[in-house]
Amino acid sequence: MERKHLVVLSGAGISAESGLKTFRDSDGLWENYNVYEVATPEAWDANPSLVLQFYNERRDQVCKASPNKGHTLLALLDDYFDCTIITQNIDDLHERAGSEKVLHLHGEIMNARSSVNETAVYRLKPGAHIHMGDRCEWGSQLRPDVVWFGEAVTQLEPAAQIVAQADIIVIVGTSLNVYPAAGLVQYSQPEAKIYLIDPQDVYVPYLDHRVVKILKKASEGCEILLNLLLKNA
Repeated sequence: MERKHLVVLSGAGISAESGLKTFRDSDGLWENYNVYEVATPEAWDANPSLVLQFYNERRDQVCKASPNKGHTLLALLDDYFDCTIITQNIDDLHERAGSEKVLHLHGEIMNARSSVNETAVYRLKPGAHIHMGDRCEWGSQLRPDVVWFGEAVTQLEPAAQIVAQADIIVIVGTSLNVYPAAGLVQYSQPEAKIYLIDPQDVYVPYLDHRVVKILKKASEGCEILLNLLLKNA
């Protein structure tokens, strides 16, 4: 019997339980940095050293963090479903928890890439930093493989195609406020089941009547979700 296609849309809330913060935690500040001074093309042009320092610190944090119960429970879905995780997070905690198919909408902190050729991507070893003067084979400075504010989300179209094929959609760790990622759920088929895990009663535009809401934080909600899905499998 063919397994159902399940798509998870994950956001910062699930990584927060592993101790990783985002700029939305405090009035436009991300770990005491103004996001527009470290996470825009203009910031890179003005002060690339500061941008590299900021992302080197974030990479160090990711390497020290561990997947939490929510990540682990979502990885278990691979045993029962054809599961794809589409995440807004730049960390690799889903992969380290065991999830096999993960699409990163906003890039990956554990990668570097050319500053002039976005297809020239290089995996970094844990603990590695990117320094000024580190260059790709074509001679351009390496930068974080992260989508900055004002840059195109190149993975958005592939993500939309994946959502459009889903039998089940799970939304966890995101309040669906950040576009264009927040609009992905609207590509779902009318018959697709939608579950939303969030401690707040988040409204899902156009689709709220179809959503089963689990009003819990990510880890606790993922446990409830897994029980629901296996009971109905």
